[in-house]
Amino acid sequence: MTETAVCAGTFSAVKTLWEVRIHKINEELQKEKEFRQRSAGRLLLVWEERAALARLKEKVIHEDGRAILRIEEEEWKTLPSCLLKLVHLQEWQLHRTSLQKIPSFIGRFQSLVVLDLSRNSIESVPKEIGQLTGLQELLLSYNRIRSVPKEISNCTSLERLELAVNRSICDLPPQLSGLKKLSHIDLCMNQFAAIPPALLDMPSLEWLDMGGNKLQELPEAIDRMENLHTLWLQRNEISFLPETIGNMKNLSTLVLSNNKLKHIPVCMKDMTNLRFVNFRDNPLELEVTLPPCEETEEEEQREMFGVEFMLTYIQESLRRAGNLGSCAGPSPVTNASD
Repeated sequence: MTETAVCAGTFSAVKTLWEVRIHKINEELQKEKEFRQRSAGRLLLVWEERAALARLKEKVIHEDGRAILRIEEEEWKTLPSCLLKLVHLQEWQLHRTSLQKIPSFIGRFQSLVVLDLSRNSIESVPKEIGQLTGLQELLLSYNRIRSVPKEISNCTSLERLELAVNRSICDLPPQLSGLKKLSHIDLCMNQFAAIPPALLDMPSLEWLDMGGNKLQELPEAIDRMENLHTLWLQRNEISFLPETIGNMKNLSTLVLSNNKLKHIPVCMKDMTNLRFVNFRDNPLELEVTLPPCEETEEEEQREMFGVEFMLTYIQESLRRAGNLGSCAGPSPVTNASD
């Protein structure tokens, strides 16, 4: 082997060794750079969480012995995990924050009594909501919710449920009938074509709003809601009232304006607790005229409540039917002068 060949071989070996060393150095530098970036990222995240937590703490107020998180008209599309530092909160009031999602860690807030997330952009309710066994009020009106999870039935302390103006909800899980304390439900402005069977078996239900849906009729078993005192059914497509409605002796407010009713059932004359009833804007077949009132205030009151109109209508329908003891609807009549 010549001296030149030996030198070339030695140079090649040195070059290879040097390249390996440079590669290792570059790898170590890259790892150090990535470590620094991760550290900086973690540090930035820590500072961001601290800043977010500080902002959240500023929104906590105390009223009536409750710790309440109240945020109005601020941009909070998501809620940071640092909110768990405030797990003692008893009430959330987040309105017009553009919130898109209820965090899955909501179930950790075992002290929550009121969860009010109305007027946001929420599209779904996580099943973890069922872990809030002490929750008394769940207010989710004016959102974009499409369905109601059955896990809400585990919120056994629930007394008030509001899902108005979500515009897409069309049914309730049957499991919700197990909510024994639920007394107030607002489902107006959705897509219900029928009253959910679950509502008929809620023993404490007193107030129900299903206005602005697509109801065409009421169930024969509607009188199973025996404790109901307020029922709003305006702006639906109801064309017939079952005779069983006359059994709802506790009903004091009944709104049926803007429907397709042609008759008022005679049996409603026995609903002696009715204080407010509204049959406006229905194609009722009988035309009845109430006698004029001497006092303007009395006239306004009569117009507002409509109870006298209802009773006069029923009397006229009975007269025309010629059967004062019947609880049936009137025979079809189109002209009050017939």
